[in-house]
Amino acid sequence: MPFELQIALRYLLAKRRQVFISVITLVSTIGVTVGVMALVIALAIMTGLQQELQDRILGAMAHVNVWKTSGIGDYRAEVERVRQVPGIVAAAPAVYGKALISSERGDMFITVKGVDPVLERDVTEVAAAMTGGSLDAITAEDADGLPGIVIGHELAGAIGAFVGDTVNLVTPQGQLSPMGYMPRQRRFRIVGTFRLGLLEFDSAYGFVSIAVAQRMTAKSQIDHLEARVTNIYDAPQVADAVPGRLGGDYVASDWSDLNRTLYSALYLEKIAMGLGIGLIVAVAALNIVASLILLVMEKTRDIAILKTMGASSRSVMLIFLVQGLVIGTIGTVVGAVLGAGISYVLDAYRVISIPGDVYQVTYLPFRVLPRDLMTIVVGGIVICFFATLYPSRQAARLDPAQALRYE
Repeated sequence: MPFELQIALRYLLAKRRQVFISVITLVSTIGVTVGVMALVIALAIMTGLQQELQDRILGAMAHVNVWKTSGIGDYRAEVERVRQVPGIVAAAPAVYGKALISSERGDMFITVKGVDPVLERDVTEVAAAMTGGSLDAITAEDADGLPGIVIGHELAGAIGAFVGDTVNLVTPQGQLSPMGYMPRQRRFRIVGTFRLGLLEFDSAYGFVSIAVAQRMTAKSQIDHLEARVTNIYDAPQVADAVPGRLGGDYVASDWSDLNRTLYSALYLEKIAMGLGIGLIVAVAALNIVASLILLVMEKTRDIAILKTMGASSRSVMLIFLVQGLVIGTIGTVVGAVLGAGISYVLDAYRVISIPGDVYQVTYLPFRVLPRDLMTIVVGGIVICFFATLYPSRQAARLDPAQALRYE
């Protein structure tokens, strides 16, 4: 073992005459631990919230949307063409419209989406998120000739209508009559409810068949095609490649374009929170400076004796650098382990509940990314290293003659 490391560990572990310095060293280690732990938990919150929202949004909507300027007539043929684009694994048609859904117990404004149930299950997770009934049932009429509709679980609770009940849909697209312009309305049978875990969809979306949606919205063609890609992070490149592969009359956008504002806000909030709590680590590092300065003052005689015995200024500097790094490394590693452990427990047991109508999720998720954890550990150790430079250089500059003059 190098003698610099041996002496540094001896100063840390041996009992000192001045207990006050030992207490400051302990406080410095605890300060770094608390700072790093807080930083790990804070970044875990922001990462967890971002990933949870991303997973739920991508489960409810397509990765890539494809439009055709000349219109989509035969959507099955267009679906096959879109599937030929590299990176796209599935595609499905979509028709959107707005409507007022009403029952005997309430009414709500919703977004009506016309889908092909067979193709839709490969693009979104609505079919897998059914809490009652079936998405396939929207294509069949019941004994009374009523078409089927699948609505969100929260929407069903808001209007007091569930599977088997009838509801009335009124759309703004209407027709002229002797009484004037009359909105289009039709009765539906609820054939299923879904819960995607995203309040925006669970409380304001209804799914009907393509043919019914076209009649309700007075559209003769499909709005656009929705596609699913192999890797969600390749969606921008896949969307950019669509016009080149299919022709100039095709236009595409990806999920990041549609949710750019949300993800930008979350990313900036993550950075701001990381910088703010990172200052705690910097403040804790100042305690290391104070601890080493007091230790240098206490060990003035020892430093002078070491220099008179042949120790170089570099060796003396290394002694206190190693001591500060040991304090910083222990505090950083312990803080990172505690932060990751606490984040895991809080996420596994869903300890913290939050209002779903504000944050779109009902509990606070925690996700610790290995990259974030490694960045925090390296950053904490680097900050502690810089904190040791000043007291270490002061110890290296000590003049043995001046230190031993009054001994």
